[in-house]
Amino acid sequence: QVQLVESGGGLVRAGGSLRLSCVASGRTFSVYAMGWFRQAPGKEREFVAATSRSGGITGYADFVKGRFTISSDNARNTVYLQMNSLKPEDTAVYYCALRPNYYGPPMARTGYDYWGQGTQVTVSA
Repeated sequence: QVQLVESGGGLVRAGGSLRLSCVASGRTFSVYAMGWFRQAPGKEREFVAATSRSGGITGYADFVKGRFTISSDNARNTVYLQMNSLKPEDTAVYYCALRPNYYGPPMARTGYDYWGQGTQVTVSA
């Protein structure tokens, strides 16, 4: 099995920044994608961003393009989500997820089999 542990959430004012981290452990895959999703109260979970293992392929939801950046450190089995210019509508629980056997573009937005427990991000006006 794969364990994913997120950290870095918190309370920030609009316009501020946060960096989320997700550390993976357990079973390994030679090819995979790691992504971030979020779920706000009363709403469905939605895709935010994802990256291939190599970092050569990334994908972003339109509502975060230019504000959020996903990156990875394979040596640390960690994926990051740098979030800048945060807005109150970014308030949600953010989840890290892993999709095994991801082979190429376009970036996968579905098929993620492993999930972290989530970290709360709250953006005040």
